[in-house]
Amino acid sequence: MFCTSIVDVANEFGVPSYVFYTCGATFLGFMFHLQNLYDRREIDPIALRDSDAELEIPGLMNPLPGKNLPSDAVEEEWLKVLVETTRRIREARGIIVNTYLELESYAVDCLSSGGNPPVYPVGPILNLKGEGHETKGKNEIIEWLDAQPPLGSFCEEQLKEIAAALERSGERFLWSVRRSPEKAPAMEVLNGNGADSFGDLLPGGFLERTAGRGKVIGWAPQTAVLAHRSSIWFGVPMAAWPIYAEQQLNAFKLVKELELAEEIRIDYRRDGGLIVTAEEIEGGIRRLMAAAETDGMGKKVKEMSEKGREALTEGGSSYSSMGRLIADLMDNKIMP
Repeated sequence: MFCTSIVDVANEFGVPSYVFYTCGATFLGFMFHLQNLYDRREIDPIALRDSDAELEIPGLMNPLPGKNLPSDAVEEEWLKVLVETTRRIREARGIIVNTYLELESYAVDCLSSGGNPPVYPVGPILNLKGEGHETKGKNEIIEWLDAQPPLGSFCEEQLKEIAAALERSGERFLWSVRRSPEKAPAMEVLNGNGADSFGDLLPGGFLERTAGRGKVIGWAPQTAVLAHRSSIWFGVPMAAWPIYAEQQLNAFKLVKELELAEEIRIDYRRDGGLIVTAEEIEGGIRRLMAAAETDGMGKKVKEMSEKGREALTEGGSSYSSMGRLIADLMDNKIMP
């Protein structure tokens, strides 16, 4: 979605271009709306960064508080990137979105009625086989990644609050912890998985006290974990704690509108200097685990999971959308 400069190449050769949009339809609608407001100088989203002022956003059924604006929209450098990217997306012949109609019907309907390029929701697109068996070069890649700044990681003070919450909750957990490479012991940077190397980051005795029900690792096989039966694809509720990018908007959508996630702190920003307390985190964990066992959120997530599967079958919404996309591709002619 950020490679939209290729549209220039397509236009030069008279070839219709399509954008594969990996975020959801709600964020796409937000980007279109943001670009309109920005170009008309009607709003300065940066000024609304931490405010309670509410915004009407196409694709959302409820007003969005300024404090829940996506981080990229309230940082000047990224705001300009989003606006320019959106201008280029508008030039595409169509937009392929990794979502499905049943999950974001309101957002997809808003996009379809706003004079935008056709939107094709073809998701959920998942790698259910996890990491697979491809190992060539994998160790070298992981070593390189381990040596990079952990942009999604928390400070040591926040890590201790999370640890306290996990211990008090009594729940089982898999926790991927990373520290800045310059602070990591040499062997940890190379191996990335030794739980013993995290002792100085976590409360004294934490690893020993939670050894029977928790696992702390340095590098998580994310694809394999998300493809496991404990993910939303298999009907399991989530806890929402956004950090950066468009995550704040995703969290608002999941918690406040779809009621498919439990809130820990949906107005959190990585650069905000806020420490979420162990009490807040523990409360979110307990509500999440309780919700998974009830007919409320747990039932809704299971129903949405089933709708996601049905969307991909013959006659399903994403199956049909893919058919329309193929038909449009086949009908396209190279422009003079």
